[in-house]
Amino acid sequence: MNKQPLLILAICFILGILFQDKMVLPETIVGGVGMTCSILLILICFHSYLLHKTKTVFLMLLLFGAGIVLHFYNTSSLVGKHLVKKHETISFKISQKLNSSEKYRKYEGIAQSDNACFNSIFYVPKESKELDFIHYYKAEAYITKPQVPSYDFQFDYAQYLKRKHIDYQVYLSKEIISAERNDLKWADQLRQYRFEVLSKIDKTEISEKTKEFLKGIILADRTEIDTGTVRDFNRSGLVHFLAISGTHIVVVFGMFYFFLIRFAPLQFRKYAAIFSLIFIWLFAAFIGFGNSVLRSCIMLSVYFIFVLLQRKTDLLHSLALSAFFILIGDTQQLFDVGFQLSFSAVLGIYWLNQPLLKYFPKQDNYIKKLLFNTITISLSAQLVTLPLVLYYFHQFSLISILANFVIVPFSELIIIFSFLITVLISFGIDFELINGLYDEIIQVLLKVIHWFAEVDVLFFENIPMNGIEVISVSMFVYLLRAAILKFNTKNTMRLMMATILFLMIRNGITAFENRKEEILVLHFNRNKIFSVKNGDRVCFWISDMKNKTKILQYIVNPYCASRRVDHFEIKTLSPSIQKVVFRNKIYDLK
Repeated sequence: MNKQPLLILAICFILGILFQDKMVLPETIVGGVGMTCSILLILICFHSYLLHKTKTVFLMLLLFGAGIVLHFYNTSSLVGKHLVKKHETISFKISQKLNSSEKYRKYEGIAQSDNACFNSIFYVPKESKELDFIHYYKAEAYITKPQVPSYDFQFDYAQYLKRKHIDYQVYLSKEIISAERNDLKWADQLRQYRFEVLSKIDKTEISEKTKEFLKGIILADRTEIDTGTVRDFNRSGLVHFLAISGTHIVVVFGMFYFFLIRFAPLQFRKYAAIFSLIFIWLFAAFIGFGNSVLRSCIMLSVYFIFVLLQRKTDLLHSLALSAFFILIGDTQQLFDVGFQLSFSAVLGIYWLNQPLLKYFPKQDNYIKKLLFNTITISLSAQLVTLPLVLYYFHQFSLISILANFVIVPFSELIIIFSFLITVLISFGIDFELINGLYDEIIQVLLKVIHWFAEVDVLFFENIPMNGIEVISVSMFVYLLRAAILKFNTKNTMRLMMATILFLMIRNGITAFENRKEEILVLHFNRNKIFSVKNGDRVCFWISDMKNKTKILQYIVNPYCASRRVDHFEIKTLSPSIQKVVFRNKIYDLK
């Protein structure tokens, strides 16, 4: 507690949030917890020898209780209290554009019906005009609540939307009436200006894939990006490069800081860090305050506040304060995969980067420093985030290690070049030579990433991983630091014990799952799916093979990872079949 008080208190706060999320304590008990926290706060304020020894415990209990109380009120605000009809005319405005599907453009916004106002996801047919942020809209709508999945291996989209404070899904007709808004706020004006910049990028004479890349890497707009490009970034382990993350924010901060130091008047140079922080917050507001952007800005701001106050910088203190600021604003952020991966990556860099650097030659020039730090930082972040990646996505490619070593050293130059191109386009300046050069560079980059993604021999999917296994692997990573710093018998034995423990847990869970038999009836869109699992094998009968790719992605692969199935078959099921008899039991497929 003396060395890292903020980190320990942040962990206590997070444990309180997790406790309330799993236990779902009623309001009466939460009220008692809140009263206890108030008493603890009063006791902490007293100075006496009797309380001196227990203040630390009281403080930890206070933060644990605060996590319970805050998450209770944050969750209770998500309970749907709206009564809406399935078919009615609604008025609405949009606040964010989401990734499009084959049939619809998707938006997030607020809808107003005859007797309710609610947050929604809007599905607009692609034949309709694109919506903007400066109009109200009115249309006939089909309103539905997100469906809870039938089985545990399916992605819980309803819970995902609930954590984003979204109540309904709204499917709109093609005829949408618009009226200009007269209540625009500065946030709406920023969103509209970003929308206009995106439209200007679409009109430039560069290839479509380069436009999509530029919009994603600088303006955080991946709504129309090609599915093949997304697949390449995912399979090569470079999706963090495409999405706005801490790297992007640090590069933009550094670029602005560099220009202020070199070209600003002397009296302003001492405020370069402050102006740079203000700039990245303006930039974050411009691109929409996405979760990853907000996290990066808070973490960077907290770190530089330590510098500006001439306090010793401590990465863990900065990390803990950032977590507090984010979770106090919205405790649901804790369950965001991006939040968990971001903080895990930073912890990994703190824990393993310096020990790994000791195995490299002396960094006596800029090139060596850049190269060696790129390798160790990338490796540290990947090692610590790997358990979470396997837990959520059940896939991993060994080629991602090499891909990061090759691509990441050039990422700063690509981000800077992309930023400057975006600035020029936003001001209506169109240099064909610069645009052509940028297009060629990005096309080469995308081809290299595609090559990495196509190395199937190093790509593994349907990797099973549950919470207990994540904890056991995390213990191995924790012990790895000591083994890297001092490779001796004691540290090696600890690593071996952690490995044996993980293998025992994994093999035990796999053996338990392989003893089960399971028969399921599923529906995916209009497809009927009948599956029979026996040991480590499963067979799926599908009524429509046209959607085989999607069924593999959303049903077959998640099922195999969840049930630890090694082999599966897919067979055709006649669409006319209404019932199946298997082992003297009738299964209704309607």
